[in-house]
Amino acid sequence: MLFRSLNIDVAVDLGTANTLVYIKGEGIVLNEASIVAIDRKTDKVIEIGNRALTMHEKTHKNIQTVRPLKDGVIADFQLAEQLIRGLIKKIQTGWIQSIRQMVICIPSGITEVEKRAVRDSAQHAGARKVHLIAEPMAAAIGIGLNVSEAAGNMIVDIGGGTSEIAVIALNGIVVDQSVRIAGNAIDAAILGYTKHYHNFVIGHRTAERLKVEIGSAAAMDQEIELHVKGQDSSSGMPKVLALNSEEVRVAISQVVGNISTAVSACLEQTPPELGSDILERGIMLTGGGALMHGIDTTIRNRVAVPVYIADDPLTAVVRGTGKILENVSAYSDILT
Repeated sequence: MLFRSLNIDVAVDLGTANTLVYIKGEGIVLNEASIVAIDRKTDKVIEIGNRALTMHEKTHKNIQTVRPLKDGVIADFQLAEQLIRGLIKKIQTGWIQSIRQMVICIPSGITEVEKRAVRDSAQHAGARKVHLIAEPMAAAIGIGLNVSEAAGNMIVDIGGGTSEIAVIALNGIVVDQSVRIAGNAIDAAILGYTKHYHNFVIGHRTAERLKVEIGSAAAMDQEIELHVKGQDSSSGMPKVLALNSEEVRVAISQVVGNISTAVSACLEQTPPELGSDILERGIMLTGGGALMHGIDTTIRNRVAVPVYIADDPLTAVVRGTGKILENVSAYSDILT
């Protein structure tokens, strides 16, 4: 859209790995990495988002790349504000566009202090009114579940920093588990495995590539292999290593097991009547982690409940946040 009104309403899925932005009346307009690049000499932010990501692990001593969010919450208040402000600037096309209101996602388990940090960052980035919504609630709305009915729906949103697990009924979260074990923990497990078993050091971006391209939580019909570049930890020399999907599965098995354990723990705390609804309806998986081969099978085998992967799980949270933004008054009961 060439011109927009002077005031815009935006919804933000502020994630540890990526941030997605939705504009009222337009839909998802931006999906960029949650990372900033800083000039160490001046402490000024020189790049944000995807352009900063291209610098990650390739900088010299005068440039540092930082992720302002850690485990789903703001770790650096000032840089988070800069990130939000910079991403909003990318979508502001008019002469004077201000943000009338912003709906922003938060992990269900964060503290009041962490909530305040999110709200303050959004306000300092230009939002006049800020609403907060729990990520699993937004994910449920995003995939079309009726969260207001007197029936249990279970959402497992596996993101970058946290896995958000919640049982939802009557516009509220009845039981939830917010565990800081998700995509980043899987990357770290792959890094540790290659170093320990192959004396081979890789970067975080390479670990993420292994996760995305050959990562699996259950055996594949045909195991696949990927050649990656790194460094021999003994000699320090560049090296190419072939890793197969079976090795990566072994590397990440404990992390996947911990996510399954958290789902089981949440089910154990669920009231019996809601538990029977979930047994009938199944568990819905959202977030980037839902795309990993076999994650649904692994969780289903652990909890003996049907598990389904939502359509377009990567954008479920921001789509739900966008639906709320389109009709804030209808969802006022679930906003903070």
